[in-house]
Amino acid sequence: MDPGRIGVLALALVSLVVLVCIVAATWSGQPTAEPAPPPIVPPPAPVATAAPPELVVSVVGRVARPGLVTVPPGARVADAVASAGGPLPDTDLTGLNLARRLTDGEQLYVAVPGAPQPGQPGGDGKVDLNIATEDELDELPGIGEVTAKRIVQWRAEHGRFDSVEQLKEVGGIGETRFDRLREVVRV
Repeated sequence: MDPGRIGVLALALVSLVVLVCIVAATWSGQPTAEPAPPPIVPPPAPVATAAPPELVVSVVGRVARPGLVTVPPGARVADAVASAGGPLPDTDLTGLNLARRLTDGEQLYVAVPGAPQPGQPGGDGKVDLNIATEDELDELPGIGEVTAKRIVQWRAEHGRFDSVEQLKEVGGIGETRFDRLREVVRV
């Protein structure tokens, strides 16, 4: 059978439409490339910091082994007393704040009558800059809460005060404030 010229064109047109549909169906079924997720960056390795040095504290009074003891940073008065062999029998420790954190180079008096306690005026009536707490420093003339924190922070960063004049290195303590303090503090 001869479809004729119009039949051949119709058959060619139908074949072309079927071919386009097949190509379109095949093409749309292919996977498409998606961007890769960003790489997972591992967290930075922790920076090793040097362990702070140990604290050396002088423990005197009614303990088994009075003298210098070495305790780790952050140690408390109770740790220093224990390192000195503990209190002697019948020793009254109520005068000591066993929970107070220690500072390097301080001296603890265990049941010694009339001995100066940390931060309190010593025999000379002055407050020791190396062992006074923030609250005790806050009570000094011209020192408020902020400056007391700065003094303790300076002590933590630089160690002990070697002289009263080093107070001038603490932020917020100028010549006028220093003149008021020099007579009421010691190192």
